[in-house]
Amino acid sequence: MDVRYINPFITSVKNVFQTMINVPFNLGKPNLRGESVPLYEISGIIGLSGDVTGCIVVSLSCVLSYQLVSALTGEEITKVDEDCIDAIGEITNMIAGGAKKDFPGGKTTISVPSVVIGKHQVAYPKGVPIMTIPCETSAGRFAIDVALKENPVPAEVAS
Repeated sequence: MDVRYINPFITSVKNVFQTMINVPFNLGKPNLRGESVPLYEISGIIGLSGDVTGCIVVSLSCVLSYQLVSALTGEEITKVDEDCIDAIGEITNMIAGGAKKDFPGGKTTISVPSVVIGKHQVAYPKGVPIMTIPCETSAGRFAIDVALKENPVPAEVAS
């Protein structure tokens, strides 16, 4: 996968964590993974279309979701309820929105986030590599999966 589509996610997650969530974290080295089962039991999922097609998945544990959502909202969260689910969707949205503005071409849109809880699979686009950006906080690890493919520019647009 082209680094022009991975680096914006690295920049965006740093920005979201430093400005909105204010939780210290470390980024690991992005790596290729082959399975469609997210690493953790909660996933915020956003589809992308336009210059690129695919999805991103922010995958985290319940315990980490409490810490991140508490930091984002300023309220102590101790269970996965509607507010927690909405906040996880918003975190996913902020990361995807921040990244897409730095994509080449500038014609990519993102969908409304969905949040899945429990053991699940994600419908990653077929034949598209899944790059995982591992991250770690004091309360646990999370991952950002990026599965995107560049769409060819139609001939009438290219000329």
